[in-house]
Amino acid sequence: MTLSFLPNDVQRALANLNFNFLSEIRLRRGQPVIIEYKGEYKYINAFGITDKSSSLITINEIEPIILSATNGCIYNFTEQMKSGFITVGNGVRIGIAGEYVTQKGEVTAIKDITSLNIRIPHNIVGCAEFVFNSLFFDGLHSTLLYSKPGLGKTTMLRDLAINLSNTQKYNILIFDERNEISAICGQCGYDLGDRTDVVRCYEKKSAIASAIRAMKPHVIITDELYGADDMQSVRYAADCGITVIASSHICNRDILRTMPFEFFVQLTKIGSAPVIYDKDFNTVGRSGADNLNRHVSVG
Repeated sequence: MTLSFLPNDVQRALANLNFNFLSEIRLRRGQPVIIEYKGEYKYINAFGITDKSSSLITINEIEPIILSATNGCIYNFTEQMKSGFITVGNGVRIGIAGEYVTQKGEVTAIKDITSLNIRIPHNIVGCAEFVFNSLFFDGLHSTLLYSKPGLGKTTMLRDLAINLSNTQKYNILIFDERNEISAICGQCGYDLGDRTDVVRCYEKKSAIASAIRAMKPHVIITDELYGADDMQSVRYAADCGITVIASSHICNRDILRTMPFEFFVQLTKIGSAPVIYDKDFNTVGRSGADNLNRHVSVG
């Protein structure tokens, strides 16, 4: 994991920590740096985590950090920034706060950037074992993973892709709008299995129909479903006989019931097995009974 775009004092402080437990770095102009470490928000000083109020590392300027993260080519990320974030090398996602410029109800640019929320991805082999063994031992089933942000949906999608590709020998097509699942940067990216293809796109609706015809997948995996266009894309894939495995931040069961999935997997907290429901929200199998014994943020 490289975070070379961060200020030197922040990099030196983080070098004293175990990156397996680091999930967020929050930078606010004129304020101390706060990190999420082992599920708790902490201040840092030159030596790492601290509870003291003195000698805290403070961020004075935000824009040089975002310029460094984009290698000085921030305009290459214009389309991503309209969604309030960019994804840089190794799948690191940077949420951006500032002045959102809107036109006709849509964000067109972000100016005067004041805060960054840097989310650190983790690749945890085996984290989807419980879901895989519970739902895919007898074939394919359309499945939605859901939870609030930061509980490991994207990490679990990666692990499911590997298992379905390498173990079950299915052709997998990943739609990666934010480049978080695959984290492709040049020749580098996550290993998602030897039968997995990746389509990176800014919206699913137009891309899914074209890619289905081109790649002929058995399974489509995608993240962060929301809105009518995404649901239309999922239904199109299902009508084509393709199994969809996806994730969403939506937790309202009335809304979830309208989605075309056979099973719903709720991630509740780091280190616990998810709860699996059928389409009527009856619990399935041993959901929630296991402790996965992995005290690491996987969001």
